[in-house]
Amino acid sequence: MKTASTGRGKLKAVAFDMDGLMFDTEPVYWKSAEELLRRRGKVYTQEICDLTMGRPPKYCFDLYIEHYGLTEDWLSLQQESERYFIEFLAEGYDAMPGALELLDALERRGIPRCVCTSSAWRVASETLKKGGAIDKVAFVLTCDDVTKGKPDPEVYLTAAKRLGVEPSELLVLEDSVAGCAAANAAGAVCCMLRAEHNKNVDFSGAAAVVERLDAPEIWNFLGE
Repeated sequence: MKTASTGRGKLKAVAFDMDGLMFDTEPVYWKSAEELLRRRGKVYTQEICDLTMGRPPKYCFDLYIEHYGLTEDWLSLQQESERYFIEFLAEGYDAMPGALELLDALERRGIPRCVCTSSAWRVASETLKKGGAIDKVAFVLTCDDVTKGKPDPEVYLTAAKRLGVEPSELLVLEDSVAGCAAANAAGAVCCMLRAEHNKNVDFSGAAAVVERLDAPEIWNFLGE
């Protein structure tokens, strides 16, 4: 595990990414994208997956349109993909290691927390409800709540304001390069979760990299 000192003292609040960070839903996204493209005679690839990880829907589906030569608009592709996602989500998915334990521990200690995801509200709410986490956070920000998605810092700047802390007092938990860039651009402290879906990603911009969300490094940032 990589660790680094922020030099900023105790952080006061935590913002969670969702997909691949709180819950192991990256396989669900893969299946929904694969189904969307299969119906058009196209093949979803790891290259496209890597390029879209952590990015908002418009970016992802505009990329599909350009790369695969699709003729539909991005919104219709998003709506169809969301239908597949929710269908596949019903088959079941797991929480990422330590995620629910960390949420419960933060709640016991009275540390403010929220979710900042690039997913749309329909997808985010379904994922968080089924995963038993939606009542464990103060609020959820999705791509519907910002004008610019990750790697733009807007979502984390908005989160810090709503949590009542300075961006420099916010610990961001992420699993994608786009998310890490957004946190850093906001002036927050970013801790990355290393997992199977991002094992080859360069996380050199993170203040720490952990393999579980209940790792002691996270509590070090929070002064515990």
